[in-house]
Amino acid sequence: MHLILTVFEIVAPVFLLAGIGFAWVKLGFEYRLQFVTRLAVTLAVPSLIFVALMQTNISGGDLTRFTLAAIAAHVALAAVFWTFVRLTGMEQRTYLAPLIFGNTGNLGLPLCIFAFGQTGLGYAVIFLAVTALFSFTYGIYLVAGRGAFGKVLREPMVWATLLGALFLWRGWETPVFLTNTLELLGQMAIPMMLITLGVAIARLTTQKLRQAIWLSILKLAFCFGLGWILAVGFGLGAVATGVLVLQICTPVAVTSYLLAERFDADSDAVAGMVMVSTILSVAAIPIILAIIL
Repeated sequence: MHLILTVFEIVAPVFLLAGIGFAWVKLGFEYRLQFVTRLAVTLAVPSLIFVALMQTNISGGDLTRFTLAAIAAHVALAAVFWTFVRLTGMEQRTYLAPLIFGNTGNLGLPLCIFAFGQTGLGYAVIFLAVTALFSFTYGIYLVAGRGAFGKVLREPMVWATLLGALFLWRGWETPVFLTNTLELLGQMAIPMMLITLGVAIARLTTQKLRQAIWLSILKLAFCFGLGWILAVGFGLGAVATGVLVLQICTPVAVTSYLLAERFDADSDAVAGMVMVSTILSVAAIPIILAIIL
C-alpha cells in the first residue's frame, strides 16, 4: 500500500499538469507554443540544469559512470533500431529518430526529481544533455540528411550542463543573489514543460494508430531491458539506475514530430508514435517506478 501511494505521489503531479495543458487547448484557450518553448529552453531549463548540477552531491566517479552509461544507451538504441528499420523496410527518415530519442526533458526531468529528489535531478540533466547532443547532430541528420553541429554550440542547455559540471567539479558556487535568481527561473521549468507537453499532444492528429501502438510497445520493452543491462554493466547505484531506466523509457519526444514536419518526413506516423507512447507511459511509468523504487 505504501509503495502504491509513493508511486501515485510521483506520477500524479506529472500527468495532472500535462492534463491541464491538454484541457486548456481543448477548451479553446490560446497557448503560444513557440514562445513558451523558447522561454523554457533558453532560460528556465538551463537555469534548472545549472543549479541542479552545482548543488548536487554526486561524486565525480559516479557522474562519469552515469555519463558513459547514457552515451552507451544512445549508441545502443541507434544501432539496434537502425538494424530493425533496415530489416523491416521502414523509412529511416521517419521512424529511426522517434525510436531512439525519448522525451527526457518535458517528462523525464519532472519524474526524476519527484522520484529521486535533487540527486536524481542531477543525473537526469546529464541524460538530457546527452540526448540533446545526439538529437541536434545525429537526430537532425537522420531526418534532414544533414547535421546541425553548430546548433549544439548555440544551445543554452549544453552550456548550462558544461558550466554546471565545471562548478560541481571545482566546488564553486555562484553568489547567493544569482543562485536565488537562477533557482526562481528554474522553478518555472517543470510546470512549463509539462503543460506544454499536454498542449502539444492536444494539437496532434494521426491516422496511423495501429502501427504506432506496436512500435511504442516494442520501444518501451527494449528500452526497459537495455536500461537494466547498462545499469548493471556500469555498476550504477540505486538512484542512478532508477534515473537511467526512467529516462531511457520516456515516450517519443514531440520534437521528433516537429522535425518530421519541418523536413517532409511522414509526420502523421511520428505524431501517432508521440501520442500512443505518451498515453502508454501513463500506465507503464507507475509500473516501472514500482519496480525500481
